[in-house]
Amino acid sequence: MSANNAFHIAVLAGDGIGPEVMAPALEVLRKVGDRSGLSFRFTEAPAGANNYLATGKSMPDSTIKLCEGADAILLGACGLPSVRYPDNTEIAPQIELRFIFDLYAGVRPARLIPGVPSPIVSADQRGIDLVVIRESTEGLFASMGKGVVTHEDARETMVITRKTSERLFDFSFRLAERRKARGKQGTLACVDKANVFKAFAFFRGIFDEIAKKHPDVKTDRLYVDACAAMLVKRPWDFDVMVMENMFGDIVSDITASLIGGLGMAPSADIGDTYAVFQPCHGTAPDIMGQGKANPTGMILSAAMMLDWLADKHGIESATEAGEQIERAVDQVYAGGLTPMEFGGSNGTADITRAVLAAL
Repeated sequence: MSANNAFHIAVLAGDGIGPEVMAPALEVLRKVGDRSGLSFRFTEAPAGANNYLATGKSMPDSTIKLCEGADAILLGACGLPSVRYPDNTEIAPQIELRFIFDLYAGVRPARLIPGVPSPIVSADQRGIDLVVIRESTEGLFASMGKGVVTHEDARETMVITRKTSERLFDFSFRLAERRKARGKQGTLACVDKANVFKAFAFFRGIFDEIAKKHPDVKTDRLYVDACAAMLVKRPWDFDVMVMENMFGDIVSDITASLIGGLGMAPSADIGDTYAVFQPCHGTAPDIMGQGKANPTGMILSAAMMLDWLADKHGIESATEAGEQIERAVDQVYAGGLTPMEFGGSNGTADITRAVLAAL
């Protein structure tokens, strides 16, 4: 086997149901790796609220060092509602990793899988297949831990820089071009509030500059409120959307709700060198240890990791492996698999077995 087909993956299972959904994703990767001539070495490391309770830090230095040397990072859900920093903010290594590794492009796909219910009328016939790209290191989140609170008021600052915006838009146009080559719409919308805030007018202006380099990609410009209204009426009109950090945080939860909920939604935070892959859902401590957790979002995040590794290293078999996982997930849901959040009886073990069998 070529060394280029062997990948070292840092595994940060996290808190709550994080370890419960991580284990199935690793099983799926091992099986698809055996079929595709890929080799994975998984190294687990602590991160999250439980580590904070034990050590006073969300992640030890050894975890960060492991991530620096790995080919990719798989992250389970992190944080617990009852565990907070002294300023009452959440323990969120997923956010900290974005700043540590400059993971400026938050990629949040929303694809309606056959057999999965959507609250949108006609979605099962029209389909939903879009991607929210959320800038992940600036925007309103740049103020995280730096806000000023007095008795009279509280202030947070939004930051948008040219350097990060240019990289973000370059990434977004390349993704739209890749999707077009795969038969998708290949369109890109800039979502902002440029009619009210100078920072968003600056953001949109940079988008317009970068758009000139990509004349084959059809572009649009939308205000975030109008975008939200359109998403819950005609989500099939959208392909790729790019936006500021906080807007992306909100809009990506809307789009996840259109395809069955956060349990179905994968995600990635990608930079120029490093990338983290994790499900969109939280730690769900209310169902922890009961076998009810839906591992689909984590499994599909692993498929996203394979696609990123394939693109980064030029390994076509990794692309095919990721597509095999997606096809297996589609097959089992189309066949009637019904997770508990949809009112069914299929828990973590059932979903895992079904996907492995479909592979």
